[in-house]
Amino acid sequence: MKGTIEKMDKKFRRAVIAGNWKMNNTPSETVDTIKKIADLTSGKNDCDIVLCVPFVDIQAAVSAVQGTNIKIGAQNVHFEDKGAYTGEISAKMLTECGVEYVIVGHSERRQYFGETDETVNLRAKAALNAGLKVIICVGEMLKDREQGITAELVSMQTKIALLGITTEQLKNVIIAYEPVWAIGTGKTATAEQADEVCGIIRNTASVLYGNEAAEALTIQYGGSMNAANAEELLGKLNVDGGLIGGASLKPADFSVIVDAAQK
Repeated sequence: MKGTIEKMDKKFRRAVIAGNWKMNNTPSETVDTIKKIADLTSGKNDCDIVLCVPFVDIQAAVSAVQGTNIKIGAQNVHFEDKGAYTGEISAKMLTECGVEYVIVGHSERRQYFGETDETVNLRAKAALNAGLKVIICVGEMLKDREQGITAELVSMQTKIALLGITTEQLKNVIIAYEPVWAIGTGKTATAEQADEVCGIIRNTASVLYGNEAAEALTIQYGGSMNAANAEELLGKLNVDGGLIGGASLKPADFSVIVDAAQK
């Protein structure tokens, strides 16, 4: 049955804590940071741990996580296999480098680099077709929340991002709710606000794919989750993980978030 999910159980979903390093860390710094994170998160296997690193750090990162419980992701991918797209990286390039995850449609890509809902969809499909797991970002601006259109906007972004993606492919999709007003500002949505919008995303997925698929969909919160607020956010029914920015560059803080996801 497709529609609103009235009862849910988090046991159907696996928590995913993903660090988005943005434009930080050289290859040598990457190795050092990963070693510290790996030491602190060793044996913590009740959630998936992913580090999404800059393109130049991928080779160093993939080598550094060998023998650990950490997976490596990229921060963007192009929707064509190859061609005259200066500065872009294809899904095939990523998979051959050992990347397993990729972020698509991060608010900074939308804000600074002209990403649209349509190109987010194209990039997501290209990544899925290449065998990557995709973290699709959606979220509202402050003005959208103030105008009371958060639900409509986030639902629309989700629908466009998932256009043409099959129920089987959805198993390799994570959706990250990013309230843009909370990205890099130090502001955080309340746990209730995060849970509400993650629930809207899940209900949208239910309309598209049915309750069973939506209940299995991992939905992260990605708006300044940190060591202090992670446990409260991750305790909410619809919040299945985090897309972590600044705190993922601090091994001790990142490990606290991973600990919170184990509960």
